[in-house]
Amino acid sequence: MKVKDILKDKGSFVITVNQDKTVYEALEAFASHKVGSLLVVDNDDNPVGIIGPRDVLTETLRVVEGIKASKVKDVMTREIIVASPDDDVEEAEKTMTKNRIRHLPIVENGKIAGIISIGDLVKAQLKDLHVENRYLKDYVAGKYPA
Repeated sequence: MKVKDILKDKGSFVITVNQDKTVYEALEAFASHKVGSLLVVDNDDNPVGIIGPRDVLTETLRVVEGIKASKVKDVMTREIIVASPDDDVEEAEKTMTKNRIRHLPIVENGKIAGIISIGDLVKAQLKDLHVENRYLKDYVAGKYPA
C-alpha cells in the first residue's frame, strides 16, 4: 500500500497557517478545525514548517503574556519531515516512529499533496488486515474453485 492510497480515501485537503500569523491565530485554527498540527506555508503556499501542540506549549511557557503577539514562524519546526505519495505506508510509519512525529506532510513536486496522521496509517493497515483475513477465511472454507 502506498501513501497515495490513504490520501485517496482521506482526501488531500490540508489545514495550513501562514508563517506570519500569530501563535494565537494558530491556536484558533487548531480549535476550529479540530486538528493536531498545522502545516506552515509562506505567502506562495509553499511548505516551510509545521506547528504542533508541543511547539505552542513551549512558546506559551516562554512568553505567557506575549503569546498573542508571537509569530508562527518563530515557533514552528523548520526542518519538516515529508513523504511522497508514492512512498510505502510501512516506510511512512517507520519515518513517523523514528522521528516521534504524529503528522506527516505529503509533498509532490514541491507542493502540498496532503497530510497523514499516525491514526490514518493504523486505520489503513487495519482495513488491509480485515480484507486479507476475509479472503483467507473464504479460502479455508473452500469458497474458491480449485
